[in-house]
Parts: sequence; C-alpha cells; structure tokens
Amino acid sequence: MTNRTPNLVVVHPIVLLSVVDHFNRLQTDKRVVGTLLGYVDAGRIEITNSFAVPFEEDMDDPKIWFLDHNYHERLWAMFKKVNANERPIGWYSTGPKIRESDLEINEVFRKYTPNPIFVIVDVQPEQVGIPTKAYVSVKEVTEEGRTEYRFQHIPSIIGALEAEEVGVEHLLRDVKDTNISTLSNQVSDKIHGLRNLKNRLQEIVDYIDNLVYERMPINNHIVYMIQDIFNLLPNLNDPELIRAFIFKTNDMMLNVYVASLFRSITALHDLINNKLEFSQQEARMDDTTGTQENKEDAKKEENKVEKEKETGNG
Repeated sequence: MTNRTPNLVVVHPIVLLSVVDHFNRLQTDKRVVGTLLGYVDAGRIEITNSFAVPFEEDMDDPKIWFLDHNYHERLWAMFKKVNANERPIGWYSTGPKIRESDLEINEVFRKYTPNPIFVIVDVQPEQVGIPTKAYVSVKEVTEEGRTEYRFQHIPSIIGALEAEEVGVEHLLRDVKDTNISTLSNQVSDKIHGLRNLKNRLQEIVDYIDNLVYERMPINNHIVYMIQDIFNLLPNLNDPELIRAFIFKTNDMMLNVYVASLFRSITALHDLINNKLEFSQQEARMDDTTGTQENKEDAKKEENKVEKEKETGNG
C-alpha cells in the first residue's frame, strides 16, 4: 500500500459475517479485534477477507492492552498460501467508537502495511445504515507545534463480487418476509432514510456546538465540508423551485384522490354484489322451505285418507 491517503473503502459481505461471528463466538460485552485482508486499486481499498486476533484490554486503564501479533503472523502465513493476492491492509474493531489505545494498536499494524486502515464494525447497530466506519491515521501539527498521528475518516461502502452477490441474495431470500407488500417496504425505507438523515444532521449540530464552546479543536477540513453542504442546499425562495414543488405536490394529491375514488367505487360494487348474492340465497331458502312444507301437507293428507278407509272397512 502506498502512503497516499485512500479515497474509498469497500467492505465485502464476508468480512461483515466474519466479524459478527467473531463477536458472537466470544459471547462478551467487550470489543473484539482482528486483521483485515484485501488489496488496493487506484486509491480504492477492497477489504475482501479477515480473521480474528486474540486481544485483551483493561476497561479502566486504556493504556493497558494486549494484541497477540505472533498469532497474527502465523495465521497470515497460512492465509498467504491460500490467496497470495490478499495481504494485510489494516485491522477492525467492534468499537463501537474510537478509543484512546487505538492509535497505539494502529502502530502495531504499521509493521505489516505502511498505511493501515482502521474499520469499526457496529455488530449491534441501533440505526439503519452502513454498519462500518473507516479511518486512516495521518500526521497533524498541534497548536503546541508538536506532530502526532490522528485518525481521519474515509468514506466506506458495502460492495460484493458476483459470487458474493449470489450468496447474499440467497441469505436475504430466507430473511425477507413475503407477507410485506412492496409499498410497505418503500415507505419503511423512506422512514429509515429520513431518520438516518436526522441523525447525521444532529451529529453536525453537536460538532458545531463543541466548536463554539471550545470543547474540541477546530478541524478546517471538516468545517470546509460543512460549508460545502450549506452551499449545495437549494434556494427555497426561488419562484421556479416553488412552482415545481407545487406541481409535484398537486400531481401526487391527484393520484391519491383518484385512488380514493377507485377504492370507494370498488367498495360500493362489492357491497351491491353481496346484497344480490344474499337475496338469491334467501330466495333459494324460501323455495326449499315451501317445498318441504308441501311435502309434509301431502303426507298428512295421505295418512288421513288411509285412516278413513280403515274406519269404513271396520
């Protein structure tokens, strides 16, 4: 891996499954740590595999931790025999947040790759979205003039090869509830997306509050990105934009109104059909009852005639 900062990290599904399995097998509330394997392609990091590494840390003292790098080296030697294209490119943690000892752990992995990637995988997510956050350590000059490493966030996505996509589709086929309609899924996705957007906006607000009250140092790169976000916001006072929103809203309301009319007409049609069917069933029941009564009257008449004959013969 070159020293150039990567611009995108692609995490493959098998890595997520491996990390979740590692966490569940240990049955612990502490975080777990492991090695990430993959390759680099024009600044794009593909994380295609991973394996667990024994790790312990003191929850009270973040400076006390142990990572079995000998185990890492032995296991990596075995992985290299299976696939020589995959090599160590960083490490993962189940976090769910960055801890004080992570920079020191990152320096251990720097022995195996020049610029290790640190990925936090949230195995118990409370929000819908991508459960990974990727970081890379970069040198920064502090206000005191000292040079030290700090983590810089890198965009991450979930990507898969063709074979992995087939496997994921089979897994989702068993997980997906067929009783839920497509419309319900679309509405649910919209709600989750808006909720995720709200959480991201809240993170921006919290960060700006921390800067205003001087609870954390200013990072000009982050401030510039926030400024770009505000610059990209549309001008809601533009007459053409307002007119477009009105047309879009009217079109949607027209569709809803027409759908309501169709629904009412269909309900009335079903009601009339039910009334007709009920009337026909009542008519059949009346015919059946009348026929039965006529048969009983005829039988009584026959019995009466027979009795009269018997009396006359006697």
